[in-house]
Amino acid sequence: MSAGADEVIPLARPHVGEREEELVLEVLRSRRLSLGPKLPAFERSLEARLGVSQVSAVASGTAALHLCIRAAGVRAGDEVVTTPFSFVASANCLLYERATPVFCDIDRRTLNIDPQAAAAAVTQNTTGLLPVHIFGYPADMPAFERLAAQRGLWLVEDACEALGASHSDGKPVGARGNLATFGFYPNKQLSTGEGGAVISPDGQLKERIDSERNQGRAPDMGWLDHDRLGFNYRLSDLACALGLAQLERLDEMLAARARVAGLYNELLAGMDGLGLPCPDADGDRRSWFVYVVQLPPRVDRDAAIRELRARGIDSKPYLPAIHLLSFYRERFGHREGEFPVCEEVAARSLALPFFPELTEAQVERVVAALGQVLEAGQPTPQAL
Repeated sequence: MSAGADEVIPLARPHVGEREEELVLEVLRSRRLSLGPKLPAFERSLEARLGVSQVSAVASGTAALHLCIRAAGVRAGDEVVTTPFSFVASANCLLYERATPVFCDIDRRTLNIDPQAAAAAVTQNTTGLLPVHIFGYPADMPAFERLAAQRGLWLVEDACEALGASHSDGKPVGARGNLATFGFYPNKQLSTGEGGAVISPDGQLKERIDSERNQGRAPDMGWLDHDRLGFNYRLSDLACALGLAQLERLDEMLAARARVAGLYNELLAGMDGLGLPCPDADGDRRSWFVYVVQLPPRVDRDAAIRELRARGIDSKPYLPAIHLLSFYRERFGHREGEFPVCEEVAARSLALPFFPELTEAQVERVVAALGQVLEAGQPTPQAL
């Protein structure tokens, strides 16, 4: 799709085509809208894609995180080390079980949780680690796995933004044998509308997660029989039909995202003071989820967003420093200055339009508009 000069370029747009329509219509005609055959079919297809054997499709990435930490053994009063630079669900899920997220600072290059900072944050009350593969860039899982083994901690990977990424050893992110989660919101690499998945390291954990996602029922139990606490975290067959169609062309969509990111990298490379996403390094390979830049320090980000919008370009702050959200300030007493790298990155980060069908002409228009806004927003030499 091309865009005229007056058309707003959205921040994100799911890539949905005839195959998605075909499979969704098939479900509608079957009248099996939930708990039908598309759920296990989607799970098996995702298992094949990742090279794993225990996938549970669930209602959202947040639901996946909640089920994962329960399966890992979190308890009320536990402390869990995680990142303050993430979507809030990676911390909120711990509060669902009355555990406490203990934040530590992030690596300035990758924006992922810093393993050394994580190790320093571990105390006698720490029971688990919850690293996030932020913006699709692989976290240093070997370091976290060593830390977990040394300190006797459970480990859950939040890979909700990283489907298609891989580690230096070639293993897909989320397929290292840890409990891991994926999310399938419309702006993700693969979308089911709303949805997510849990990767379990063994069949026993999958049985627990499958039961808890379905109100605590085991497969052989009656409709009103429950043997554990459960939730309504099921994923409908309509959503799974979307997922099946998207998996069929996931490589194509990942390549399209990489193409758009490459265009941005090339056109933004010479823009003074603008921080770009880090390139792949040491064998790790990013899966492009969003394209987030860091504005020059003296640019007013909110004003930049308004100016871009006036030029027909959607953009958004991405992401907040979780510990500085009002709820976390009030609940835990967090204040500015605790995690300086995170706070600086969060204050400067801006997501630009990014989706597989974004054209070269649209990217050029975004870059031109951003250049105009930054030039207008920079202080004059006399002001410095």
